[in-house]
Amino acid sequence: MSEPPAPDNSARGLDPHAVEAGLRRLARADEPPWLHREVARRMAERLAIIRAQPTQLLDWWSWLGAGGEALAQAYPQAQRVLVEPTEALKARSEAALARPWWSPKRWQSNAPRVLLESESLPEGSQLVWSNMMLHAVADPPALFARWQRALAVDGFVMFSCLGPGTLRELRALYERLGWGAATPNFIDMHDLGDMLVHAGFADPVMDQEVLTLQWRDADALLAELRGLGGNAAPQRFPGCRTPRWREHLRQELGRLAKDQDRISLSFEVAYGHAFRAAPKAPVSQETQVPLSDMRALIRSRNSKSVR
Repeated sequence: MSEPPAPDNSARGLDPHAVEAGLRRLARADEPPWLHREVARRMAERLAIIRAQPTQLLDWWSWLGAGGEALAQAYPQAQRVLVEPTEALKARSEAALARPWWSPKRWQSNAPRVLLESESLPEGSQLVWSNMMLHAVADPPALFARWQRALAVDGFVMFSCLGPGTLRELRALYERLGWGAATPNFIDMHDLGDMLVHAGFADPVMDQEVLTLQWRDADALLAELRGLGGNAAPQRFPGCRTPRWREHLRQELGRLAKDQDRISLSFEVAYGHAFRAAPKAPVSQETQVPLSDMRALIRSRNSKSVR
């Protein structure tokens, strides 16, 4: 069976400045987004299907992913390496891990470490855990390749991210009113599976679920969306919005209210896991056999034919 064609990543489209601004804002928040914490809980339930017990794992974008407690509970003996995208988020992780000098946890040999994403990673990890961050990455195939290199053979990656069905109601509203892109493009889970295969992973398993969140009014909804990082689509409206436009948006969002006068929006969450396969020896188009071996093979065949 031939491999699927290399996925085209040109349509990913993220404004790096908007992503950086969103990360700065999230690093100042009191806590990670509620949605991230809930998805981390759901993803941790899936660890039960994996028999492997990692001794070292990488928790990618750990503070925002909000999966540290679940990982510590699932693998209490594992060395956790928290990988953060910015200095500010690294500081948040370090503060969360800080212990008094007299605490026994401060001196444990497997105490968690915090690294920047730009730093060299330890090799031979058995798990890369990534919760709700891939949709903020401009080049997922390159990141998959890096994860593959960091894993030991038979190590596995487990991740979640937002999928194409996310905020479909809001995107339809923006499109109808000609307001530009409401969200960046989200990658379909089947394309993520193809990217995993091309990065050298085996047996990728992908699935998804749609969560419907509700808010009492438009202001609560907009505050929640801002707390998830904001809109990093390059095709978004380039300038500042006016108070009149915001009031128009509030009215339009109010028209989406249905059940008990609450506004509902959809969030598609894609889940995936895959294993790092053992490297395969390259197949040569040319095979060289010594002449003496060929003669011995011919003599052996002639001897058998005589019998």
